[in-house]
Amino acid sequence: MKQLALRLSLLVLIPTLFSCAGSRFGNYRLTEQDAAAAIRQMLLVGTQESNFRGAFSKEVVLSTIFPESVTKVLNTLNTLGLTSEVDRFTTTLSSAAEQAATKSVPIFVSGINNMQFVDAMRIVKNGGTAGTDYLRIAVGDTLRRALRPVMQNAVDEYKLNEQWKKVVEPVQGVIGSKRLNLDLPTLMAGMVSEAMFRKIAEKETQVRADAAARTTPLLQKVFSRNWN
Repeated sequence: MKQLALRLSLLVLIPTLFSCAGSRFGNYRLTEQDAAAAIRQMLLVGTQESNFRGAFSKEVVLSTIFPESVTKVLNTLNTLGLTSEVDRFTTTLSSAAEQAATKSVPIFVSGINNMQFVDAMRIVKNGGTAGTDYLRIAVGDTLRRALRPVMQNAVDEYKLNEQWKKVVEPVQGVIGSKRLNLDLPTLMAGMVSEAMFRKIAEKETQVRADAAARTTPLLQKVFSRNWN
């Protein structure tokens, strides 16, 4: 009798459990419009919560501005007494980049809001950083061009060109000027945009993997289920 009662109890409870688990979004069907809106929300979360403190270390600055061969040359120049000049320049550029990155957030927000999707459903289903990758391809060049004036202002504000010359002129003498891109605002625009894309990709990964990162009902509906 006890076993029979237990079985009957389970028969009653199982549908209830499934109903509770699936009732919130159980009847929801993903649409192309919701997929596109959810991707935009997810990418915007990445821009709003990005923290650039420490994102532009000396190593990041040098690897962005100089090719690997020039980095080796700089190591040689450090032994010739230019360490303080290199450190001063990279520290100043790091501070300028952090400030410029914060000012660049509205540019990314505008790019995300205006982004057109060919197949938002596919991006949702692909997982990983598919949304960030699409953003990079769709509006990456436009964002970098829009960032350049912001970077130019940072160059002027921090008087980076003066320090830039102190670092670049000795390097030019060693390897020749043709191997250097001397357009500092453009280099900074590329560096800041890449940092922003990395932050957005990190947040996308969290939203897809962690329910706590889905901060809106739409994100919860779209990314709480495997649609494949």
